[in-house]
Amino acid sequence: MTESYSLGLQGEEIAADYLRKQGYQIIEQRWKDHHMEIDIIAFDPSTAELVSIEVKTRSTDIWGNPENAVDPKKILRSVYATDFYIKLYNITYPVRFDIFAIVIPSKGEPKVTHIKDAFYPPLG
Repeated sequence: MTESYSLGLQGEEIAADYLRKQGYQIIEQRWKDHHMEIDIIAFDPSTAELVSIEVKTRSTDIWGNPENAVDPKKILRSVYATDFYIKLYNITYPVRFDIFAIVIPSKGEPKVTHIKDAFYPPLG
């Protein structure tokens, strides 16, 4: 397992733990179907929304914030995968797209930023 893959898994666990503490129900972690993937799928009972979550984890923010890695191409892939997921499981809840930006330094505590409604599906 590569160091970056291991760091990514660690970030996803941190995000899932954070969500559970906030009362979210984790439905899936690392969901994959062929070439599609979603880091975390959760249910937010406070808003009755299905939440598709992209987790970006870095060991430093020296080159910028992790959330900046969620570019238009990544947004399209996330929206496509989420659309497939909700059709596959016949989900009727409203959907929200969040980002977790996590910096895990070699020393010290991780910095966790949860960005709700981070992006919307592009039109057309």
